[in-house]
Amino acid sequence: MLTRPGAHPLDTRAGDPRPHAVVIGSGFGGLAAAVRLGAKGYRVSVLERLEQPGGRACVHRQDGFTFDAGPTIVTAPQLFEDLWRLCGREMSDDIDLRRVDPFYRMLFHDGAHFDRHAGTEALRAEVSRLAPGDLAGFDRFMARSAAICELGFEKLGHVPFMSLGDLARHAPALLRLGGHHSVYGLVSRFVKDERLRIALSFHPLFVGGNPFDTTAVYCLISHFEGRWGVHFPMGGTGALVAGIVDLIKGQGGEICLGAEVTEVLIEAGAARGVRLASGETLSADIVVSNADSAFTYRELIPPEHRRRWTNRRLEKARYSMSLFVWYFGTRRKYEDVDHHTIVLGPRYKGLVGDIFRSRPLAEDMSLYLHRPTATDPSLAPPGCDAFYVLSPVPHLDADIDWANRAEPYRQAIERRLAETVLPGLGGEIISSRVTTPLDFQDRYCSYKGAAFSLAPTLTQSAWFRPNNRSEDIKGLYLVGAGTQPGAGLPGVLSSARILDSLVPEAATLVRG
Repeated sequence: MLTRPGAHPLDTRAGDPRPHAVVIGSGFGGLAAAVRLGAKGYRVSVLERLEQPGGRACVHRQDGFTFDAGPTIVTAPQLFEDLWRLCGREMSDDIDLRRVDPFYRMLFHDGAHFDRHAGTEALRAEVSRLAPGDLAGFDRFMARSAAICELGFEKLGHVPFMSLGDLARHAPALLRLGGHHSVYGLVSRFVKDERLRIALSFHPLFVGGNPFDTTAVYCLISHFEGRWGVHFPMGGTGALVAGIVDLIKGQGGEICLGAEVTEVLIEAGAARGVRLASGETLSADIVVSNADSAFTYRELIPPEHRRRWTNRRLEKARYSMSLFVWYFGTRRKYEDVDHHTIVLGPRYKGLVGDIFRSRPLAEDMSLYLHRPTATDPSLAPPGCDAFYVLSPVPHLDADIDWANRAEPYRQAIERRLAETVLPGLGGEIISSRVTTPLDFQDRYCSYKGAAFSLAPTLTQSAWFRPNNRSEDIKGLYLVGAGTQPGAGLPGVLSSARILDSLVPEAATLVRG
């Protein structure tokens, strides 16, 4: 059931004898958690403060265009398929997932390009074309990436690190594979061409990390992409949100929109429900927060209930960069532009260093351009194209007046795209909207406007990250980018999968 508070009381199934789970937030982590809790026998209520489900994966519809607000790349589709199978269904019956090949085209500032192909031989041929002297090193790197993926994702991606002992058991193997290096540092041990180093090391930016200090465990992404592919759902990622909402409804759960949680109610050290901005309270046997982890602890949990994640500790933590996103539609089609394109500026290390050190806006931005209509023309009116261009920018610790800088920055991005991949762009735009770091703070409740919560550094990974089961409060669980294992669609879906081993079966619960 999809409801809005005020239409009728929130607790619409008071006669349902199943233990009650409340999920705060309906991003992919919260939605996946709701399905998994429903499969465990819980009656689930998902509370979403916005006007539609999806959280950062919501959808903007305007002027006949459909713009996915957040994630645009689907990898590890088996994590989605698991949710359908928990409900006795097949994802393919509801979702048309298309492979994208090449995964993306990288355009370097010197005019060279690199296409990340799905097939091994096609990819090796591309490496040979760009950097022929690095082919052997590339092969060795991909073998290392496969080994890291086997351990870091396949074996440990759904394993909770609840103590230092859990970390100690697995750390030696991760260190032997180079986990103590940065992503860029490990890549550089195998290949020498700077353009290839960039192509193999930029992936942490997709999950909020600086390639020069993100743990090399994230080198697994290179193998990850090749093994499971890069996909796009017809209808956009919003179609995945709608599909999972349908699964939750089929389990007897409910999605409550416009339901802003202001406090997790705690009795005798245990989460017992939530209070809403409306003043309503909703009792629960367990509470799962898909809100930003720093926001959850700072804003929803009174300080007297927090020993580990104090305000001081959260303030001292390092956070991901933010994003400036421009959604726009054109009156014409740009048929020669791939589904995913990365337009690089003249600097790499210097640029990301400025972004993560919260320096002023750099003029030599690098951009990720998404053209979903390359795969699904239905997302734009006939003869038109829909686009989404993303620029990594500092989070709100930087002294940037976004209220006044947003439009000049958008114009700078427009000029850059017109000079590179979208000639004549200025005269073709018929729909436009932007998202700034202020939106991440105010709309999505992200601390400091960080787009991916805590940065994935070595000392903020695994046990060092907020645990999926609260260290201090019984019955409180966390999912999403700010908890284990981290950001990105595979990460947030895996955070929900971790709950399988932490949350008791509903049948075992007896309310005290």
